[in-house]
Amino acid sequence: MFNCFFRKCLFPTVVSFFVGFSMLAQATPSYGKELRVGFIDIQVAVANTKEWKKEFISFKTKFKREKEAISKREDQLKKKIEDLNKQSMVLNPELKKKKEDDVLKKKREFERYVQDKNEEFAKTEKEITNKILKKMIKVVQGIGKQKKFTIILEKKVALYFDKSVDLTGLATLTYDKTK
Repeated sequence: MFNCFFRKCLFPTVVSFFVGFSMLAQATPSYGKELRVGFIDIQVAVANTKEWKKEFISFKTKFKREKEAISKREDQLKKKIEDLNKQSMVLNPELKKKKEDDVLKKKREFERYVQDKNEEFAKTEKEITNKILKKMIKVVQGIGKQKKFTIILEKKVALYFDKSVDLTGLATLTYDKTK
């Protein structure tokens, strides 16, 4: 009975343990080499490139122009609301209702317009950033291969690292040269 239990249950467990232990107890494998880790603040690297600055100035100009146009439309809408409030006492109920509906319709249209523009600008900013980010990732990969880094991590994942392995400035300079 004990012999049957040993053969069926205990023997495979013991053999598996010794095989696993012997695999883990081996010396360092031949592919083990010095670990070189670099760090980069990808947002700073992207934001400091000449291309980002140029694109952002153009984007900011368009945004400012649109913001002024929205502000003018908002002032016009406020003026219409004020006029309606002033005239509401003297207008007959039908005309008052018609003007209120018209103002509400224009207010909803204005709010939709502002929301659409906000979404459009957010999308544009994201597209600009993604375009430059894709190029920056290729640059960082190239730096990693050239400088023989084992891994390059985002600064945000590290609590401490030596500033000598900060590749942010190098990545920006390399990006600007490759353009």
